[in-house]
Amino acid sequence: MGEAPQDGLGRRRFLLVAGAAAVAGSVGGCAGPRAPVPGPPAPSPTASAAPTVPPALPLDPPPLPERLLPGDPGWRLTSYGLAGAVDGYCDKVSVLPGEPVGLHVSTVAEGFRVTAYRMGWYGGALARRVWRSGWIRGRVHAPAGLDPLTRTVTAAWPRSATVPTDGWPEGAYLLRLDAAGGAQRYVPLIIRSASVAGKILLVHAAATWQAYNGWGGRSLYLGEGGRYDARSLAVSFDRPYDRTGMAKFLVHERAVVALAERLGVDLAYTTGVDLDRHQALAGARAVFFLGHDEYWTPEMRRRVTTARDAGTNLAFLGANTCYRRVRLERDGRRMVCYKTDAGLDPVYAVNPELVTADFRAEPMPDPESSLVGVYYDGFPVDAPYVVTAPDHWLFAGTGAVYGDAFPHLVGVEYDRVNPGVPTPRPLEILSHSPLMCGRRPSFADSAYYTAPSGAGVFASGTMRWAEALMAGTRDSPVAHGMDRRTRCFVTTVTENLLRSFARGPAGDLEPAPRDNVADLYG
Repeated sequence: MGEAPQDGLGRRRFLLVAGAAAVAGSVGGCAGPRAPVPGPPAPSPTASAAPTVPPALPLDPPPLPERLLPGDPGWRLTSYGLAGAVDGYCDKVSVLPGEPVGLHVSTVAEGFRVTAYRMGWYGGALARRVWRSGWIRGRVHAPAGLDPLTRTVTAAWPRSATVPTDGWPEGAYLLRLDAAGGAQRYVPLIIRSASVAGKILLVHAAATWQAYNGWGGRSLYLGEGGRYDARSLAVSFDRPYDRTGMAKFLVHERAVVALAERLGVDLAYTTGVDLDRHQALAGARAVFFLGHDEYWTPEMRRRVTTARDAGTNLAFLGANTCYRRVRLERDGRRMVCYKTDAGLDPVYAVNPELVTADFRAEPMPDPESSLVGVYYDGFPVDAPYVVTAPDHWLFAGTGAVYGDAFPHLVGVEYDRVNPGVPTPRPLEILSHSPLMCGRRPSFADSAYYTAPSGAGVFASGTMRWAEALMAGTRDSPVAHGMDRRTRCFVTTVTENLLRSFARGPAGDLEPAPRDNVADLYG
Protein backbone atom coordinates (compact mmCIF):
# COMPACT_ATOMS: atom_id res chain seq x y z
CA MET A 1 0.00 0.00 0.00
CA GLY A 2 2.83 2.44 0.77
CA GLU A 3 5.80 3.53 -1.25
CA ALA A 4 9.36 4.09 -0.10
CA PRO A 5 10.22 7.59 1.08
CA GLN A 6 11.09 9.89 -1.80
CA ASP A 7 14.02 11.64 -0.18
CA GLY A 8 16.72 11.12 -2.80
CA LEU A 9 19.16 9.84 -0.19
CA GLY A 10 18.96 6.23 -1.33
CA ARG A 11 19.72 7.26 -4.90
CA ARG A 12 22.63 9.43 -3.72
CA ARG A 13 24.11 6.54 -1.80
CA PHE A 14 23.58 4.18 -4.74
CA LEU A 15 25.40 6.50 -7.14
CA LEU A 16 28.34 6.94 -4.78
CA VAL A 17 28.65 3.23 -4.05
CA ALA A 18 28.15 2.28 -7.71
CA GLY A 19 30.81 4.80 -8.75
CA ALA A 20 33.21 3.41 -6.17
CA ALA A 21 32.50 -0.12 -7.40
CA ALA A 22 33.26 0.92 -10.96
CA VAL A 23 36.58 2.43 -9.89
CA ALA A 24 37.42 -0.65 -7.85
CA GLY A 25 36.46 -2.88 -10.77
CA SER A 26 38.74 -0.96 -13.10
CA VAL A 27 41.73 -1.89 -10.94
CA GLY A 28 40.59 -5.45 -10.38
CA GLY A 29 39.27 -4.84 -6.88
CA CYS A 30 35.71 -6.34 -7.08
CA ALA A 31 35.25 -8.17 -10.37
CA GLY A 32 34.05 -11.41 -8.75
CA PRO A 33 35.81 -14.81 -8.31
CA ARG A 34 38.78 -15.50 -10.51
CA ALA A 35 41.87 -17.76 -10.66
CA PRO A 36 44.67 -17.02 -8.23
CA VAL A 37 47.42 -14.81 -9.60
CA PRO A 38 51.02 -15.69 -8.71
CA GLY A 39 52.42 -13.24 -6.21
CA PRO A 40 55.71 -11.36 -6.44
CA PRO A 41 58.93 -13.19 -5.59
CA ALA A 42 59.74 -13.42 -1.89
CA PRO A 43 62.09 -10.70 -0.67
CA SER A 44 65.68 -11.56 0.03
CA PRO A 45 66.59 -12.12 3.67
CA THR A 46 68.44 -8.84 3.75
CA ALA A 47 65.54 -6.75 2.39
CA SER A 48 62.87 -5.31 4.66
CA ALA A 49 59.33 -6.21 3.58
CA ALA A 50 56.91 -3.29 3.31
CA PRO A 51 53.46 -4.06 4.72
CA THR A 52 50.70 -4.53 2.18
CA VAL A 53 48.01 -1.85 2.57
CA PRO A 54 44.65 -2.75 1.05
CA PRO A 55 43.03 0.00 -1.02
CA ALA A 56 40.65 2.21 0.93
CA LEU A 57 36.98 1.59 0.26
CA PRO A 58 34.67 4.58 -0.08
CA LEU A 59 32.36 5.17 2.85
CA ASP A 60 28.64 5.83 2.67
CA PRO A 61 27.98 9.54 3.02
CA PRO A 62 26.55 10.55 6.37
CA PRO A 63 22.78 10.95 6.28
CA LEU A 64 21.65 14.46 5.44
CA PRO A 65 19.66 16.40 8.03
CA GLU A 66 15.96 16.36 7.27
CA ARG A 67 15.90 20.04 6.42
CA LEU A 68 18.55 19.59 3.70
CA LEU A 69 16.78 16.83 1.82
CA PRO A 70 15.29 17.66 -1.57
CA GLY A 71 11.69 18.80 -1.45
CA ASP A 72 8.65 18.44 -3.65
CA PRO A 73 7.01 21.68 -4.82
CA GLY A 74 4.04 19.66 -6.06
CA TRP A 75 2.48 19.53 -2.59
CA ARG A 76 0.01 22.36 -3.24
CA LEU A 77 -3.63 21.78 -4.13
CA THR A 78 -4.37 22.40 -7.80
CA SER A 79 -8.05 21.37 -7.97
CA TYR A 80 -10.33 21.81 -4.99
CA GLY A 81 -13.40 20.55 -6.85
CA LEU A 82 -17.01 20.71 -5.79
CA ALA A 83 -18.16 20.52 -2.19
CA GLY A 84 -18.25 16.90 -1.08
CA ALA A 85 -16.05 15.68 -3.92
CA VAL A 86 -13.59 14.31 -1.38
CA ASP A 87 -13.32 15.02 2.36
CA GLY A 88 -11.43 13.37 5.18
CA TYR A 89 -10.13 13.57 8.72
CA CYS A 90 -7.73 11.67 10.98
CA ASP A 91 -8.94 10.03 14.15
CA LYS A 92 -6.06 11.63 16.10
CA VAL A 93 -4.74 15.19 16.09
CA SER A 94 -1.20 13.88 16.48
CA VAL A 95 0.75 10.66 16.83
CA LEU A 96 4.25 9.70 17.85
CA PRO A 97 6.63 8.57 15.07
CA GLY A 98 5.73 5.05 13.97
CA GLU A 99 2.24 5.16 15.48
CA PRO A 100 -0.48 4.44 12.88
CA VAL A 101 -3.42 6.78 12.43
CA GLY A 102 -6.89 6.10 11.07
CA LEU A 103 -8.07 8.07 8.05
CA HIS A 104 -11.80 8.57 7.41
CA VAL A 105 -12.76 9.64 3.88
CA SER A 106 -15.96 10.24 1.96
CA THR A 107 -15.80 10.78 -1.79
CA VAL A 108 -18.08 10.61 -4.83
CA ALA A 109 -15.14 9.28 -6.86
CA GLU A 110 -14.48 5.61 -7.48
CA GLY A 111 -11.22 5.84 -5.63
CA PHE A 112 -8.64 8.08 -4.03
CA ARG A 113 -5.04 7.99 -2.90
CA VAL A 114 -3.20 9.62 -0.03
CA THR A 115 0.14 11.44 -0.22
CA ALA A 116 1.89 12.55 2.97
CA TYR A 117 3.92 15.75 2.80
CA ARG A 118 6.12 16.90 5.63
CA MET A 119 6.15 20.70 5.79
CA GLY A 120 9.47 22.48 6.27
CA TRP A 121 12.14 24.32 4.32
CA TYR A 122 13.62 21.84 1.82
CA GLY A 123 15.58 24.39 -0.16
CA GLY A 124 12.51 26.55 -0.64
CA ALA A 125 10.22 23.75 -1.86
CA LEU A 126 8.55 23.93 1.59
CA ALA A 127 7.51 20.26 1.71
CA ARG A 128 8.85 16.75 1.16
CA ARG A 129 6.83 13.74 0.10
CA VAL A 130 7.42 10.91 2.57
CA TRP A 131 4.73 8.39 1.65
CA ARG A 132 2.01 7.62 -0.85
CA SER A 133 -0.73 5.02 -0.68
CA GLY A 134 -2.06 2.92 -3.48
CA TRP A 135 -5.55 3.57 -4.80
CA ILE A 136 -8.26 3.08 -2.20
CA ARG A 137 -11.87 2.37 -3.06
CA GLY A 138 -14.06 5.44 -2.64
CA ARG A 139 -17.36 5.53 -0.78
CA VAL A 140 -19.91 8.24 -0.06
CA HIS A 141 -20.81 8.31 3.63
CA ALA A 142 -23.88 9.62 5.37
CA PRO A 143 -24.20 13.36 6.05
CA ALA A 144 -22.89 14.64 9.35
CA GLY A 145 -24.93 14.23 12.51
CA LEU A 146 -25.98 17.17 14.70
CA ASP A 147 -26.22 17.19 18.50
CA PRO A 148 -29.26 19.40 19.20
CA LEU A 149 -28.06 20.41 22.69
CA THR A 150 -24.67 21.81 21.68
CA ARG A 151 -25.25 22.06 17.92
CA THR A 152 -22.13 19.95 17.40
CA VAL A 153 -21.48 18.59 13.89
CA THR A 154 -19.89 15.13 13.83
CA ALA A 155 -19.10 13.07 10.73
CA ALA A 156 -18.48 9.73 12.50
CA TRP A 157 -17.52 7.98 9.26
CA PRO A 158 -15.99 4.49 9.26
CA ARG A 159 -12.25 4.18 8.82
CA SER A 160 -11.20 4.13 5.16
CA ALA A 161 -7.50 3.41 5.64
CA THR A 162 -4.79 3.08 8.25
CA VAL A 163 -1.84 5.34 7.55
CA PRO A 164 1.51 4.04 8.78
CA THR A 165 4.04 6.56 10.02
CA ASP A 166 7.05 4.27 10.26
CA GLY A 167 10.17 6.23 9.40
CA TRP A 168 8.35 9.57 9.31
CA PRO A 169 10.34 12.31 11.05
CA GLU A 170 8.66 14.46 13.69
CA GLY A 171 6.98 17.50 12.22
CA ALA A 172 3.87 19.03 10.67
CA TYR A 173 2.25 17.07 7.85
CA LEU A 174 -0.44 17.55 5.27
CA LEU A 175 -2.05 14.38 3.98
CA ARG A 176 -3.30 15.25 0.51
CA LEU A 177 -6.34 13.35 -0.71
CA ASP A 178 -6.43 12.98 -4.51
CA ALA A 179 -9.77 11.68 -5.80
CA ALA A 180 -9.93 9.83 -9.10
CA GLY A 181 -11.93 12.72 -10.56
CA GLY A 182 -9.18 15.24 -9.76
CA ALA A 183 -10.55 16.88 -6.60
CA GLN A 184 -8.09 17.36 -3.75
CA ARG A 185 -8.23 18.14 -0.03
CA TYR A 186 -5.78 18.43 2.85
CA VAL A 187 -5.94 16.54 6.13
CA PRO A 188 -3.51 17.87 8.78
CA LEU A 189 -1.49 15.60 11.06
CA ILE A 190 1.29 16.36 13.54
CA ILE A 191 3.98 13.78 14.26
CA ARG A 192 4.75 14.99 17.75
CA SER A 193 8.03 14.78 19.60
CA ALA A 194 8.48 12.37 22.47
CA SER A 195 11.22 14.56 23.96
CA VAL A 196 11.58 18.34 23.96
CA ALA A 197 14.77 18.58 26.04
CA GLY A 198 17.20 21.12 24.64
CA LYS A 199 14.86 22.07 21.79
CA ILE A 200 12.51 24.79 20.65
CA LEU A 201 8.98 23.38 20.75
CA LEU A 202 6.66 24.52 17.96
CA VAL A 203 3.02 24.37 19.06
CA HIS A 204 0.37 23.95 16.37
CA ALA A 205 -2.98 25.46 17.29
CA ALA A 206 -5.28 22.52 16.53
CA ALA A 207 -7.96 23.78 18.93
CA THR A 208 -8.12 27.12 17.12
CA TRP A 209 -8.21 25.38 13.72
CA GLN A 210 -11.27 23.48 14.88
CA ALA A 211 -12.96 26.51 16.45
CA TYR A 212 -13.03 28.27 13.07
CA ASN A 213 -13.75 25.13 11.06
CA GLY A 214 -17.14 25.56 9.40
CA TRP A 215 -17.41 22.11 7.83
CA GLY A 216 -20.99 20.89 8.08
CA GLY A 217 -22.31 24.45 8.33
CA ARG A 218 -21.34 25.23 11.93
CA SER A 219 -18.37 26.44 13.94
CA LEU A 220 -17.85 28.18 17.28
CA TYR A 221 -18.67 31.39 15.39
CA LEU A 222 -21.45 30.66 12.95
CA GLY A 223 -24.48 28.40 12.73
CA GLU A 224 -27.55 28.01 10.60
CA GLY A 225 -28.00 30.97 8.29
CA GLY A 226 -24.59 32.32 9.29
CA ARG A 227 -25.99 33.46 12.65
CA TYR A 228 -23.80 33.86 15.73
CA ASP A 229 -26.64 32.89 18.05
CA ALA A 230 -26.95 29.57 16.20
CA ARG A 231 -23.23 28.73 16.53
CA SER A 232 -21.97 25.48 18.01
CA LEU A 233 -21.29 25.39 21.73
CA ALA A 234 -18.98 22.43 21.19
CA VAL A 235 -17.14 21.25 18.08
CA SER A 236 -15.90 17.81 17.12
CA PHE A 237 -12.52 16.80 15.71
CA ASP A 238 -14.33 13.92 14.01
CA ARG A 239 -15.02 15.90 10.85
CA PRO A 240 -13.01 17.30 7.93
CA TYR A 241 -11.62 20.82 7.78
CA ASP A 242 -13.03 23.41 5.45
CA ARG A 243 -10.84 26.05 3.82
CA THR A 244 -11.24 28.38 6.80
CA GLY A 245 -10.00 25.80 9.27
CA MET A 246 -6.98 24.84 7.19
CA ALA A 247 -6.06 28.50 6.61
CA LYS A 248 -5.08 28.71 10.27
CA PHE A 249 -2.18 26.35 9.54
CA LEU A 250 -1.35 27.47 6.01
CA VAL A 251 -1.43 31.21 6.73
CA HIS A 252 -0.45 31.53 10.38
CA GLU A 253 1.94 28.65 11.04
CA ARG A 254 3.59 27.11 7.99
CA ALA A 255 5.99 29.99 7.29
CA VAL A 256 7.34 29.93 10.86
CA VAL A 257 8.06 26.19 10.54
CA ALA A 258 9.91 26.77 7.26
CA LEU A 259 12.03 29.56 8.74
CA ALA A 260 12.89 27.63 11.90
CA GLU A 261 13.92 24.57 9.90
CA ARG A 262 15.99 26.67 7.49
CA LEU A 263 17.97 28.05 10.44
CA GLY A 264 18.79 24.56 11.66
CA VAL A 265 17.93 25.11 15.33
CA ASP A 266 16.90 21.99 17.25
CA LEU A 267 13.12 21.67 17.01
CA ALA A 268 10.33 19.64 18.52
CA TYR A 269 6.66 19.58 17.48
CA THR A 270 3.30 19.26 19.20
CA THR A 271 -0.21 20.74 19.39
CA GLY A 272 -2.11 22.67 22.02
CA VAL A 273 -4.40 19.66 22.43
CA ASP A 274 -1.35 17.59 23.39
CA LEU A 275 -0.19 20.27 25.85
CA ASP A 276 -3.49 19.73 27.63
CA ARG A 277 -3.25 15.96 27.61
CA HIS A 278 0.28 14.60 27.82
CA GLN A 279 3.02 16.75 26.27
CA ALA A 280 5.76 17.37 28.83
CA LEU A 281 7.69 20.65 28.59
CA ALA A 282 10.54 19.90 30.98
CA GLY A 283 13.89 20.85 29.50
CA ALA A 284 12.56 22.74 26.48
CA ARG A 285 14.68 25.77 25.58
CA ALA A 286 11.63 27.62 24.28
CA VAL A 287 7.99 27.18 23.33
CA PHE A 288 6.73 29.01 20.24
CA PHE A 289 3.07 29.73 19.55
CA LEU A 290 3.10 30.35 15.85
CA GLY A 291 0.31 32.64 14.76
CA HIS A 292 -3.31 32.43 15.87
CA ASP A 293 -3.53 30.37 19.07
CA GLU A 294 -6.70 31.68 20.67
CA TYR A 295 -8.25 28.60 22.32
CA TRP A 296 -6.53 27.18 25.41
CA THR A 297 -7.51 24.87 28.23
CA PRO A 298 -6.64 25.75 31.85
CA GLU A 299 -4.27 22.77 31.96
CA MET A 300 -2.47 23.98 28.85
CA ARG A 301 -1.99 27.38 30.44
CA ARG A 302 -0.74 25.85 33.70
CA ARG A 303 1.87 23.80 31.87
CA VAL A 304 3.12 26.75 29.84
CA THR A 305 3.29 28.99 32.93
CA THR A 306 5.18 26.28 34.84
CA ALA A 307 7.64 25.96 31.96
CA ARG A 308 8.23 29.73 31.95
CA ASP A 309 8.81 29.68 35.68
CA ALA A 310 11.40 26.93 35.18
CA GLY A 311 13.38 28.96 32.63
CA THR A 312 11.77 28.03 29.30
CA ASN A 313 11.51 30.99 26.92
CA LEU A 314 8.12 31.76 25.36
CA ALA A 315 7.28 33.37 22.03
CA PHE A 316 3.79 34.44 20.98
CA LEU A 317 4.02 35.33 17.30
CA GLY A 318 0.34 36.14 16.78
CA ALA A 319 -2.31 38.15 18.57
CA ASN A 320 -5.39 37.14 20.57
CA THR A 321 -3.41 34.33 22.21
CA CYS A 322 -4.78 32.41 25.21
CA TYR A 323 -8.06 34.33 25.01
CA ARG A 324 -10.76 31.65 25.02
CA ARG A 325 -10.95 29.10 27.83
CA VAL A 326 -12.06 25.71 26.48
CA ARG A 327 -12.63 22.20 27.77
CA LEU A 328 -11.74 18.94 26.00
CA GLU A 329 -14.05 15.96 26.33
CA ARG A 330 -14.48 12.48 24.83
CA ASP A 331 -10.81 11.58 24.83
CA GLY A 332 -9.91 14.95 23.40
CA ARG A 333 -12.17 14.62 20.34
CA ARG A 334 -14.69 17.29 21.38
CA MET A 335 -13.96 20.88 22.39
CA VAL A 336 -16.48 22.84 24.46
CA CYS A 337 -16.64 26.65 24.48
CA TYR A 338 -19.75 28.57 25.57
CA LYS A 339 -18.04 31.99 25.32
CA THR A 340 -20.54 34.75 26.21
CA ASP A 341 -23.13 32.11 27.13
CA ALA A 342 -20.90 30.70 29.87
CA GLY A 343 -23.79 30.71 32.32
CA LEU A 344 -25.28 27.84 30.30
CA ASP A 345 -22.16 25.72 30.70
CA PRO A 346 -23.16 22.59 32.68
CA VAL A 347 -20.08 22.88 34.93
CA TYR A 348 -20.76 26.50 35.94
CA ALA A 349 -22.02 25.65 39.43
CA VAL A 350 -19.79 22.58 39.83
CA ASN A 351 -16.27 23.51 38.73
CA PRO A 352 -15.81 27.25 38.03
CA GLU A 353 -12.23 26.76 36.82
CA LEU A 354 -13.47 24.69 33.87
CA VAL A 355 -16.25 27.06 32.82
CA THR A 356 -15.63 27.95 29.20
CA ALA A 357 -15.84 31.72 29.47
CA ASP A 358 -13.00 33.91 28.21
CA PHE A 359 -9.96 33.81 30.49
CA ARG A 360 -10.54 37.43 31.52
CA ALA A 361 -14.22 36.85 32.35
CA GLU A 362 -16.11 35.59 35.39
CA PRO A 363 -16.34 33.24 37.22
CA MET A 364 -12.52 32.78 37.29
CA PRO A 365 -10.98 35.86 35.65
CA ASP A 366 -7.30 35.47 34.79
CA PRO A 367 -6.41 37.70 31.80
CA GLU A 368 -3.95 36.36 29.27
CA SER A 369 -1.70 39.37 29.88
CA SER A 370 -0.29 37.83 33.07
CA LEU A 371 1.41 35.24 30.87
CA VAL A 372 1.70 36.80 27.41
CA GLY A 373 2.54 40.34 28.54
CA VAL A 374 -0.01 41.96 26.20
CA TYR A 375 -3.80 42.12 26.23
CA TYR A 376 -6.15 41.46 23.31
CA ASP A 377 -7.73 44.76 22.31
CA GLY A 378 -9.70 44.52 19.09
CA PHE A 379 -10.71 43.59 15.56
CA PRO A 380 -10.54 44.49 12.71
CA VAL A 381 -7.62 46.83 12.09
CA ASP A 382 -5.06 47.57 9.41
CA ALA A 383 -2.20 49.82 10.52
CA PRO A 384 1.58 50.33 10.26
CA TYR A 385 3.87 48.69 12.79
CA VAL A 386 5.90 51.49 14.43
CA VAL A 387 9.27 50.76 16.07
CA THR A 388 9.77 52.21 19.56
CA ALA A 389 12.94 50.45 20.83
CA PRO A 390 15.24 50.14 17.78
CA ASP A 391 18.30 49.27 19.88
CA HIS A 392 16.65 46.19 21.39
CA TRP A 393 18.59 43.00 20.65
CA LEU A 394 15.62 41.55 18.77
CA PHE A 395 15.92 44.32 16.17
CA ALA A 396 19.65 43.78 15.56
CA GLY A 397 20.44 43.65 11.85
CA THR A 398 17.13 45.14 10.75
CA GLY A 399 18.44 48.65 10.26
CA ALA A 400 15.31 49.96 11.96
CA VAL A 401 15.39 53.34 13.67
CA TYR A 402 13.00 54.98 16.11
CA GLY A 403 9.66 55.69 14.44
CA ASP A 404 10.22 53.39 11.46
CA ALA A 405 6.87 52.21 10.15
CA PHE A 406 6.04 48.97 8.32
CA PRO A 407 2.68 49.38 6.54
CA HIS A 408 -0.14 46.88 7.12
CA LEU A 409 1.87 44.72 9.55
CA VAL A 410 -0.65 45.39 12.35
CA GLY A 411 -3.87 43.50 11.68
CA VAL A 412 -6.37 41.98 11.50
CA GLU A 413 -6.50 41.43 15.28
CA TYR A 414 -4.08 43.08 17.67
CA ASP A 415 -2.86 43.21 21.28
CA ARG A 416 -1.61 46.07 23.41
CA VAL A 417 -0.01 46.61 26.79
CA ASN A 418 -2.71 47.54 29.29
CA PRO A 419 -1.33 48.82 32.63
CA GLY A 420 -4.78 48.38 34.20
CA VAL A 421 -4.67 44.56 34.04
CA PRO A 422 -2.16 42.02 35.46
CA THR A 423 1.07 42.50 33.48
CA PRO A 424 4.60 41.26 34.24
CA ARG A 425 7.14 44.00 34.98
CA PRO A 426 9.64 45.19 34.00
CA LEU A 427 8.29 45.06 30.47
CA GLU A 428 9.71 46.77 27.40
CA ILE A 429 7.41 47.90 24.61
CA LEU A 430 9.31 47.34 21.37
CA SER A 431 6.71 48.77 18.99
CA HIS A 432 3.88 51.17 19.74
CA SER A 433 1.58 51.50 16.76
CA PRO A 434 -1.30 54.01 16.72
CA LEU A 435 -4.49 52.76 15.06
CA MET A 436 -8.23 53.11 14.77
CA CYS A 437 -10.37 50.10 15.64
CA GLY A 438 -13.65 51.18 14.17
CA ARG A 439 -14.01 54.69 15.59
CA ARG A 440 -11.96 53.91 18.70
CA PRO A 441 -8.31 55.05 18.82
CA SER A 442 -5.83 52.65 20.38
CA PHE A 443 -2.35 51.17 20.02
CA ALA A 444 -0.87 47.81 19.13
CA ASP A 445 2.28 46.78 21.00
CA SER A 446 5.06 44.26 20.66
CA ALA A 447 6.48 43.60 24.11
CA TYR A 448 9.25 41.69 25.87
CA TYR A 449 9.84 40.73 29.48
CA THR A 450 11.96 38.28 31.45
CA ALA A 451 10.59 36.08 34.23
CA PRO A 452 12.45 35.63 37.55
CA SER A 453 13.58 32.24 36.22
CA GLY A 454 15.45 33.97 33.40
CA ALA A 455 12.95 32.98 30.74
CA GLY A 456 12.44 35.55 28.00
CA VAL A 457 8.90 36.20 26.77
CA PHE A 458 8.14 37.94 23.47
CA ALA A 459 4.72 38.85 22.06
CA SER A 460 4.39 40.33 18.57
CA GLY A 461 0.98 41.91 19.24
CA THR A 462 -0.28 41.37 15.67
CA MET A 463 -1.95 38.53 13.81
CA ARG A 464 0.02 39.23 10.63
CA TRP A 465 3.51 38.38 11.89
CA ALA A 466 3.66 34.93 10.27
CA GLU A 467 1.90 36.18 7.14
CA ALA A 468 4.62 38.79 6.73
CA LEU A 469 7.19 36.00 6.40
CA MET A 470 5.49 35.08 3.09
CA ALA A 471 4.67 38.58 1.85
CA GLY A 472 5.26 38.89 -1.88
CA THR A 473 5.95 35.17 -2.37
CA ARG A 474 4.05 32.58 -4.40
CA ASP A 475 1.95 31.56 -1.41
CA SER A 476 1.03 35.09 -0.36
CA PRO A 477 1.62 37.47 -3.26
CA VAL A 478 -0.62 40.24 -1.87
CA ALA A 479 -0.52 39.67 1.93
CA HIS A 480 -2.61 42.72 2.83
CA GLY A 481 -0.20 44.99 0.97
CA MET A 482 2.88 44.08 3.03
CA ASP A 483 6.06 44.47 0.95
CA ARG A 484 9.51 42.94 0.72
CA ARG A 485 10.92 45.46 3.22
CA THR A 486 8.38 44.31 5.80
CA ARG A 487 9.09 40.66 5.04
CA CYS A 488 12.84 41.21 5.55
CA PHE A 489 12.26 43.06 8.82
CA VAL A 490 9.99 40.37 10.29
CA THR A 491 12.27 37.59 9.04
CA THR A 492 15.35 39.11 10.71
CA VAL A 493 13.55 39.69 14.02
CA THR A 494 12.21 36.13 14.00
CA GLU A 495 15.65 34.73 13.22
CA ASN A 496 17.12 36.70 16.14
CA LEU A 497 14.38 35.33 18.38
CA LEU A 498 14.86 31.71 17.31
CA ARG A 499 18.64 31.77 17.59
CA SER A 500 18.67 33.48 20.99
CA PHE A 501 15.87 31.42 22.52
CA ALA A 502 17.53 28.21 21.30
CA ARG A 503 20.54 28.95 23.54
CA GLY A 504 18.75 28.96 26.88
CA PRO A 505 17.03 31.42 29.23
CA ALA A 506 17.24 34.76 27.42
CA GLY A 507 17.29 36.66 30.69
CA ASP A 508 20.70 35.11 31.38
CA LEU A 509 22.06 35.77 27.88
CA GLU A 510 20.55 39.02 26.59
CA PRO A 511 20.24 42.57 27.97
CA ALA A 512 17.45 43.01 30.48
CA PRO A 513 14.27 44.75 29.35
CA ARG A 514 14.05 48.48 30.07
CA ASP A 515 10.59 49.19 31.36
CA ASN A 516 9.04 51.96 29.27
CA VAL A 517 5.36 51.37 29.99
CA ALA A 518 4.97 54.61 31.95
CA ASP A 519 6.67 56.56 29.15
CA LEU A 520 4.08 55.38 26.62
CA TYR A 521 0.95 54.97 28.75
CA GLY A 522 1.49 57.46 31.56
